[in-house]
Amino acid sequence: MRSIRANHRILFLLAVVVCVFAAALTRAVWLQVVDADVYKAMALKQHSERIVIPPTRGTIFDRTGEPLAIGERAITVVADPKMVADPILVAKQAEALLGVDADSLYERLRDTSNRFTYVLRQADEGKALAFKELGLLGVNFYPEERRSYPQGRVASQVIGLVGVDNEGLEGLERALEAKLAGTPGFEDVIRDPGGRPIDVVRSKPEQPGTSVNLTIDHQIQSSAEAEVLEAMRRWQAKGATAIVMDPRSGAILAMANAPTFNPNRVSDSTVDARRNRAVTDIYEPGSTFKIVTIAAALEEGIVTPKTRFTLAPTIRVGSHTIREAHARPTQRMTVRDILSRSSNVGTITVGLKLGRGNVAAWVERFGFGRRTGIDYPGESAGMVLPLEQWSDSTLGTVPIGQGIAVTAIQMASAYAAIGNGGVMAHPHLVESIGGASGEPSAGRRVVSRKTAAQMMAMFTSAVMDGTGGEAAIPGYTVAGKTGTAQKPEKGGYATGKYVASFVGLVPATKPRFVILVMVDEPRGEIYGGVVAAPVFRDIARFVLQYLEVPPDAPETVDGSLVVAALAATAAE
Repeated sequence: MRSIRANHRILFLLAVVVCVFAAALTRAVWLQVVDADVYKAMALKQHSERIVIPPTRGTIFDRTGEPLAIGERAITVVADPKMVADPILVAKQAEALLGVDADSLYERLRDTSNRFTYVLRQADEGKALAFKELGLLGVNFYPEERRSYPQGRVASQVIGLVGVDNEGLEGLERALEAKLAGTPGFEDVIRDPGGRPIDVVRSKPEQPGTSVNLTIDHQIQSSAEAEVLEAMRRWQAKGATAIVMDPRSGAILAMANAPTFNPNRVSDSTVDARRNRAVTDIYEPGSTFKIVTIAAALEEGIVTPKTRFTLAPTIRVGSHTIREAHARPTQRMTVRDILSRSSNVGTITVGLKLGRGNVAAWVERFGFGRRTGIDYPGESAGMVLPLEQWSDSTLGTVPIGQGIAVTAIQMASAYAAIGNGGVMAHPHLVESIGGASGEPSAGRRVVSRKTAAQMMAMFTSAVMDGTGGEAAIPGYTVAGKTGTAQKPEKGGYATGKYVASFVGLVPATKPRFVILVMVDEPRGEIYGGVVAAPVFRDIARFVLQYLEVPPDAPETVDGSLVVAALAATAAE
């Protein structure tokens, strides 16, 4: 009886074992066959990682093919504190090979509740690879690209900069982000329990960014930057700006500002130093704005260069009395004299003959009060008072460049139109993207060819016989205009604060370049003919020699003959 019961228990236990084994076998089959893909995916998820492969950012070149912004290979080193076996060793080796602070890194590695910390972002590739050879558990390495600017400060405000993620933040780096950035790729990597990669199961290659060629010439840019920096230092000025433009195409050969910055050391710079003031900042232009008043009167047929006026020492318009920069008695002046001597009274007299409506219309026609559309972010439109808001005194200020604010690029474009036979080309900084040049703009006619030639003849007189004498260059004809403007402040004008400027074209007989120079708050001297004209001369001399432009006015040629030749051209 006992034997039978024992056999029953044995059979029962055997049945239980068989059932358990069958259940386990069934589960195993289910896992291996039915749910295989699900659990495989779970396993991969636990031990795999998608590594984003950043694309190579497009290179920025100058017009000669010189690189201004390039990508350098770098490696970002990261750690998983929970997987790091020896935090002290990792911290010490990172300090020795990568230059990181060991104490700071050690504290972060001790926090095992955090599964991620940077050891060093965008480390030098060679140093990072040496660190990788140590095979430290919990430390991983990812390829990245670091932006570098081989020309340093040259054109830094034009080019702009990128952030730590290699994304454009300022300047052309920002404006051209979509072209320069490229498309990231990826690798799905399987890692062992120690975090070391053992296999790549899936990947997609990155697409590099498109390279860009600028109109900037790094040699001309470097020269212009040196000259404006010297002017700022010499006159203890707040800042200075220069633009070199081809009036025929609108191509910007140089756009320089002082102070400036080194994009390779952004942390040492200020927001003010990074600003491209030639495009973003506005100022009252003073007498350089007389180009609008005189050209408008010529185009409207109200005056000719030989029209004479008897001009008192002062003129009253509305509630304001306007004087000359330098006191003089009542004089007879031609329109040519008015421009070359920069007569405020004479220009306002011409402006009064034009009338409010005409002056306002011509201000707009020359492009003031709206953006030029230059391919650079953050361009200002300037400040132009709507005609309906003009007071009785406005016609005594706007014709001489007061009560109106412009940008340097607007003013350079206005003079470029005169130098290009009356047609305003579209100013631009980008020559081509990916080797493909855009369609050249046909330009916009502002004044007739005759008016443009008459203005050029008078601007040449302003350099030869007027306020712009310091802009003269032996062997070349030069046309231009000086400007001296008191800076506005709330309720009036600031005492002792001026903007000195000069805008010129060279050679005057066939303009190849328009060059604008503006010096903000110079000390000691304030006049554009003294402060800014010599800077124009020095920049222009370099450009003419560098680009091998032949002289058009040997020193033996009488200046009056040059003006006569230009005047004859204007009469055609």
